[in-house]
Amino acid sequence: MPFTAFYDAQLYWKREGRDQAPGLVLLNSIGTDMDLWEPVLPFLRDRFALLRIDTRGHGASTAYPGDWSLAQLADDVLSVATAAGLDRFAVAGVSLGGMIAMEAALRAPQRVERLALVCTSATMDAAAWNDRIATIKAKGMGGIADLAMGRFLSDLAEPAIRETVRRQLLSMDPAGYNGCAAAIRDMNLISRITAIACLTLVVTGSRDASTPFTGHGEHLLSAIPGAAHLDLDAGHLAPLEAAKPLADGLISFCTPA
Repeated sequence: MPFTAFYDAQLYWKREGRDQAPGLVLLNSIGTDMDLWEPVLPFLRDRFALLRIDTRGHGASTAYPGDWSLAQLADDVLSVATAAGLDRFAVAGVSLGGMIAMEAALRAPQRVERLALVCTSATMDAAAWNDRIATIKAKGMGGIADLAMGRFLSDLAEPAIRETVRRQLLSMDPAGYNGCAAAIRDMNLISRITAIACLTLVVTGSRDASTPFTGHGEHLLSAIPGAAHLDLDAGHLAPLEAAKPLADGLISFCTPA
């Protein structure tokens, strides 16, 4: 299995698709792993050199416990992309993955060619995330499971998907979740994303209870120069509820003219 050691982390990743096609990096949300993108892969494999990465503390990726930053998480992605042989690439990220993608585009504009920001935001309620971290420290992952699931999926989600996501959430390392939760709590993107220079697609879900268009997607569209918008009939974890429409949007946006 491919792992990349980067400072205090062991980062798990997979390369798929076509070697000579445009590079597309896929990033997961907090509380999930690279399997979040599984329903979308059949539509993308023949068109892109795909790279999926388990964010540190998630899936098979590990790291020394602590409060991590978006800068660390973005550097993780850039390091893995180098190890996987991708010099320039597009990045599609869901929720936390979208935040990491924005940070990566700001840190390495010479490498990130396009951004697809899926059900994400540049500003969140820091106090709410601090409360979530405290709850996990006191009660474990079960303490936030109902809250997270209410924000993850809409009533469109099939029972099997809902049970799979909940099982994964409950089984993950609390320190891994809290390390990434601290990165969300402490992020300082909102005043900086006006400097994003690459082509950007903001994807929102009409059923997204976590980062809806109002208060989140609208700010990305107004702040990032020239950003385009795609609205999906989906909840927060759009790859699980709208795989084909999301894939169609990514293919259209990420395929060079």
